[in-house]
Amino acid sequence: MCGILGYLGPNNKEFFEKSRMDLIAHRGPDNMSNTLEQNLFFGHTRLSILDLSENGSQPMYSTDGNYLLIFNGEIYNHLDLRNEFLSEVQFKSTSDTETILYGLIKLGQEFINKMNGIFALCFVNLQNNDFLLVRDQFGVKPLYYSHYNNDLFFASEMKALIPHLTSKTINKKAIINYVNFLWSPGEDTPLEEIKKLLPGHMIKGNTDKIAEVKTEKYYQIPFDDSQILEKSEEEIIDQCETYLLNAVKRQLLSDVPVGFFLSGGLDSSLIVAMAKKLLPEEKFECFTINTEGIEDEGFANDLGYAKKVAEHLDVNLNIVDGNSDILEYFDKVIYHLDEPQADPAPIYVYNICKGAREKGIKVLLGGTAGDDLFSGYRRHQALRYENMFNKTPLFARKAIKKLAKTFSNNKPFFRRINKLVSNIDKDASERSFGYFDWIEDKALKRVLLDDIGYDKHAYFRKLEKNLPPETSSLNTMLFYELSTFLVDHNLNYTDKLSMAVGVEVRVPFLDKELVEFSTKIPLDLKMKGKETKYILKKVAERYLPREVIYRQKTGFGAPVRKWINEDMTPLIKDYLSEERLRKRGIFNYKELNELLDKNKKGKLDVSYSIWAMLAIESWLTQFYDS
Repeated sequence: MCGILGYLGPNNKEFFEKSRMDLIAHRGPDNMSNTLEQNLFFGHTRLSILDLSENGSQPMYSTDGNYLLIFNGEIYNHLDLRNEFLSEVQFKSTSDTETILYGLIKLGQEFINKMNGIFALCFVNLQNNDFLLVRDQFGVKPLYYSHYNNDLFFASEMKALIPHLTSKTINKKAIINYVNFLWSPGEDTPLEEIKKLLPGHMIKGNTDKIAEVKTEKYYQIPFDDSQILEKSEEEIIDQCETYLLNAVKRQLLSDVPVGFFLSGGLDSSLIVAMAKKLLPEEKFECFTINTEGIEDEGFANDLGYAKKVAEHLDVNLNIVDGNSDILEYFDKVIYHLDEPQADPAPIYVYNICKGAREKGIKVLLGGTAGDDLFSGYRRHQALRYENMFNKTPLFARKAIKKLAKTFSNNKPFFRRINKLVSNIDKDASERSFGYFDWIEDKALKRVLLDDIGYDKHAYFRKLEKNLPPETSSLNTMLFYELSTFLVDHNLNYTDKLSMAVGVEVRVPFLDKELVEFSTKIPLDLKMKGKETKYILKKVAERYLPREVIYRQKTGFGAPVRKWINEDMTPLIKDYLSEERLRKRGIFNYKELNELLDKNKKGKLDVSYSIWAMLAIESWLTQFYDS
């Protein structure tokens, strides 16, 4: 695990002289190194997890000096790959880096899909200067890049690329995304000059011909309703348990102590329970957050459930105080996020990982992606109403939407009703995209200074074309989850805020074999009636108390609406002042103030979008103005 910074092209020495490895030093506090070759520069900061010796250091050359690799991540099946494909290689280390190096030498890009893990890497054949720049199948590890005519540079975090830009242009399309979704789907970042390499994609080419490089998809999540498993419920439960156990077993691979997130929710609790089954004598260190007294209306403090699970499984529970001064943390979190995301969860991730690191824990396993694989969100439940919506005349749907607007948004129930029907007058595809929106079209357009003619759902429409036409609405939604919300929101903040304090977070639910199995589970076993994550809950019955399994889902309960309406008023007056907004030329000051007033009175529920606007200004101040 580490931070990587690289350059491919003829100006490698100039890039090296200006390189800011210090901007990603937090990702790898154990070591920092770099190398210069013809037409390339590689810089690496190391967080030592596997093979703590110098033999695991990077950038890594092959024994003959003909190949070079820089890599961020973990390959959990790398020892199996050695045995199956690389038995003739005389390895000098036990690191997964060396496994990747010789796997790519022997099998080329075919080796990539044999890797079960999380990774961002660049591999170069120094004999002919061919290279591969690759991001893992599900986008667990971030990878940003900038491509000018003869220059291609990349990094684990955007902040390390910005000093090398010859110009900086605000990407207004991305800005709209952050306000509407709270994250930006696909390639777009706040700057036109920097892109995200998409999950399951690679850039390939030759360092002598950077202008001719091509981006290529090498992996597609295999959602195909024609491949649904035709087995009994009990057989599928058994299979699901086996796949999940194998995933946890693989991800326990480490030469340093491993700890766990333990929120008290189903997903993290089940991961810990399976680890205990695999290693019953281990007294694992687990970490949770205490949000007592600060949770938002409609959420609950999970601490009691976390304690129950810890006692049930006989693990140590470390309780981290969730009371955070939002004004103190805000800019710091945006800096580490590297993108202007709007969510309080990164604060909790940061504090938990900081607490873990202080106890000497470098690796944490968590329950991220359980909801995205097994249908755990309210929008998945909302799909139950789709057939009813499709049969309802358009005039009736418009009337329902109009009626819902009369409800106050000060209560969670009415907020959810408004969310459910906010796109009821749209067609089925638009409704499914709309479940990811946080602000209505009219309000969004009014608050923007200019109409740039951007289709905010364009990326979803593009994704839709990747699925067979007969794909069910639930599997379509899960495909959107895995391709956008999970990678661009949850995984991004989890990686950035954990690596900010030198902690690696692993996600067993994104084990490649488990993900591919999950796409084949019958729909009525993913969600049975109102019961979300049905199949996962049946597995959990073998490990956890029913009161933990069948509790109401809550999530991180931060008082965002109170913060926006009260605590963050000084920040709003500063960051969203008329002077600042005029300078940016993005938001309309008058309309924004009306939006703030309506939000405070409960006429609209746009607290998170206001948070996003604050995050955008914070990001621009820290990264664009400097």
